[in-house]
Amino acid sequence: MARLLVVDDERDVATMLKFMFEKDGHQVETAHDGRQALAALGLDPADPSKPLPDLVLLDVMMPVLDGYAVCDRMYADLRTKAVPVLMLTAKGDMRDLHHLTPNVASHVDKPFDPKTLREMIAGMVGRKD
Repeated sequence: MARLLVVDDERDVATMLKFMFEKDGHQVETAHDGRQALAALGLDPADPSKPLPDLVLLDVMMPVLDGYAVCDRMYADLRTKAVPVLMLTAKGDMRDLHHLTPNVASHVDKPFDPKTLREMIAGMVGRKD
């Protein structure tokens, strides 16, 4: 299946998503702020040996670095530029801003329906095995 990176400062949300996607057979790594996300992606500190995820689920509002800053850093790096991002946000009125970053594949408003999110992820990553 796919390799996913879940980035959300709400630990309960990150844990629930990790459990849900691992149950579907995906490999899931979690991060709880933007700086941890950059480390997991091998961007800061730079580590080109870090395996890249097939998809990043990224919360918008987080401490340290928000989701937009993480997206910008990903898009500015040749190694992570093509990694698709699914933005998770409690601010539904920010939807249009998500389309300003080319690596944002889609966006989901919080609270989200787990079944719908699972179907969305399955459609985005397909079968990787």
